[in-house]
Amino acid sequence: MGIREEIEKLRKEKNAVILAHNYQPPEIQDLAGITGDSLELAIKAKEATEDIIVFCGVEFMAETAKILNPGKKVIMPVKDAGCPLADQLTPEMIREARKKHPGAAVVVYVNSSAECKAEADVACTSANAAGVVRSLTETEIIFGPDSNLGSWVQEQVPEKKIIPVPPDGHCPVHAVFEISDAEEAKKKEYCIVCHPECEKKIRDASDFVASTGGMLKIAHEADKWAVFTEKDMAYRLKKEFPDKEFRHYEKSVCIDMKKITPQILRDSLKSEEYEVIIDEDIMNRARGAIERMIKIRG
Repeated sequence: MGIREEIEKLRKEKNAVILAHNYQPPEIQDLAGITGDSLELAIKAKEATEDIIVFCGVEFMAETAKILNPGKKVIMPVKDAGCPLADQLTPEMIREARKKHPGAAVVVYVNSSAECKAEADVACTSANAAGVVRSLTETEIIFGPDSNLGSWVQEQVPEKKIIPVPPDGHCPVHAVFEISDAEEAKKKEYCIVCHPECEKKIRDASDFVASTGGMLKIAHEADKWAVFTEKDMAYRLKKEFPDKEFRHYEKSVCIDMKKITPQILRDSLKSEEYEVIIDEDIMNRARGAIERMIKIRG
């Protein structure tokens, strides 16, 4: 029996659903029942009826699944798949920002810990960040941890004042792109799409700015794409649009997203490790922020 058959057999026996983020390795994307961006996976996790949710992603994603569906067992195949961006924001930073800006609303990016979400008024993803901010009555918005996404939201919603916390929070995977990458892509007649976590200079040089889910929605607009985000998003795009060209960049790699292998996924299904456990008070406080996020699709 091949490993794919082993995994499928175990999945059925355990009554499990396998969710994978668009940045997962191709072989994990192919094994997942559902592949998507953070917002899509949050919605699927909330709707899951299976006994076990196996989350192939990073810690904050699995935490979100557990918060939205607390009666289910949520497991991560590896226990040390973190997020360097999420680590840049702490609950203490949010509380301090609230003291300095008492009339401001707090929006935290889904790429943050459960403890940070528990301090927020609402969470957001890159797909609906502008919509979330626009929906708020407050004029001042404390926004973290990604200052690049925050500056992009500021451009989309100029009537609000975005206060980035921390002021320089960023994703190292998206910080690797240079103007020279855009110039080279343009010379070769690629249409450029970048993630809003990219720096402003890269966003300004791109033809489109989109979340990974958004990239799938606009892929029909051109035949040749330079994809300025984590390299394996290009695999997902190519799978959905086999007749188009998607150029990826090997330098843009999320190491934490690559920790799961088919063998590790199989072993995780066997042992049901590693289970996501969150303090009940934190879970209850964070749930409202995430539920409000899901109601705003974009």
